[in-house]
Amino acid sequence: MTSATKPPPDWLRRARPEPTPGRSPRHAVPFLLPALLVLGALVVYPLLYSLVRSFFDRSGEEFVGLGNYVDLFTDARTLTAFRNNVIWVVVAPAAVTGLGLVLAVLTERIRWATAFRLVLFVPMAISLFASGIIFRLVYEEDPDQGIVNAVAVGMHDVFSTPSSYPGARPREGAQLTPTADGYVTASKHRAGEMVTVPLVGFPPQQAPEQAEPVGSPAAVAGELRGVVWLDVSAAGTSGKADPGERGMPGVTVEAVADGAVVARTMTGSDGVFTFPDLVGRDITLRLPADNFSLPFRGLTWLGPSLITPVIISSWIWIMTGFAITFIAAGLSAIPRDALEAARVDGATEWQVFRRVTVPLLAPVLLVVFVTLVINVLKIFELVFVIAPGSVQEEANVLALQMWQVSFGSGGDQGAGSALAVLLFLLVAPAMLFNIRRFRREQT
Repeated sequence: MTSATKPPPDWLRRARPEPTPGRSPRHAVPFLLPALLVLGALVVYPLLYSLVRSFFDRSGEEFVGLGNYVDLFTDARTLTAFRNNVIWVVVAPAAVTGLGLVLAVLTERIRWATAFRLVLFVPMAISLFASGIIFRLVYEEDPDQGIVNAVAVGMHDVFSTPSSYPGARPREGAQLTPTADGYVTASKHRAGEMVTVPLVGFPPQQAPEQAEPVGSPAAVAGELRGVVWLDVSAAGTSGKADPGERGMPGVTVEAVADGAVVARTMTGSDGVFTFPDLVGRDITLRLPADNFSLPFRGLTWLGPSLITPVIISSWIWIMTGFAITFIAAGLSAIPRDALEAARVDGATEWQVFRRVTVPLLAPVLLVVFVTLVINVLKIFELVFVIAPGSVQEEANVLALQMWQVSFGSGGDQGAGSALAVLLFLLVAPAMLFNIRRFRREQT
């Protein structure tokens, strides 16, 4: 055999191993090229363009350097958005991860655990925009439309009886003065007098069924009498009880002397009330405000003080299914021997959960938490849809601020690009952390 055909020595073959079939970079490039082109067009190019654009002014013609970044940290709206993002990062991911962990553990041993988790995962199948519309209606202030206020009003009315005549008030010229405690007569009265109290501002069709035609009591010595009625007859005389007008039953009337309530009574079905045993005393009559207070209509959930907690609660409801799914998969991979060994050693279920289950689930919980942090930093649709325009500034977040500055009323794409770069710098560490963990798990 000639030297030209002599096989290479063993040490050379070991130093230059044969390439593994199917792993040649030249073979992989044609398959990766379409994905690389799409990635470059949709991710790399916009990122580089935003970075360059952030150094120019509104028109994109004048170079301003770091001017846009300086403006970010001096603009009140941007600072509000940054504060709200901090609240989101601190509260929302921890709440979803904790709630997902508890529900995943509690439903692990029940037969219908899969169905339960499926129901909780369904909100993930709905777009955040559609979910925002749903929650905008759920938290509507009108209890006839918003289910939260409908429940709140129902619970309130169970424990607190609503007023009988909300919004009613004395007719002009009725000699009643409004105070913090209700309406009081401008002059003092004594036993033997008869006081008329005409009221307006209440729909006659909503009067109680037991309301009868207004009474006409006569003055009686030794008694202070009066009548309260709804003075709304168009054909009658203002301030006088006319045919067809009805009394207002159930109105509380107080007799006040020297600043103290000395007697209290309630009007009858014809609106007449009577105070006996007040001879020789100067009495001021008072109709307490409880008679006319407006009914409880719930809370202003979409107001400035509650809008951010409301949106966070909506996001928690949507994302809990995501956390349950991942944590349940982690639970299924935990060695049952470790759990049973802890129980055999006398550990309670709480101790098993705290000292065995949670430590073994720590890698999964960390991945879920970091993923939710990334999601929270980019939150946009829920805030845009749920928050009304009047309070959108109080609920503002960085992603929404970026959109408003770039394409909304601001129209400043230089400042918007600076916000986009800032948002990327906030998201990038969490993304890199997750990528490193995935690579470590694969090795």
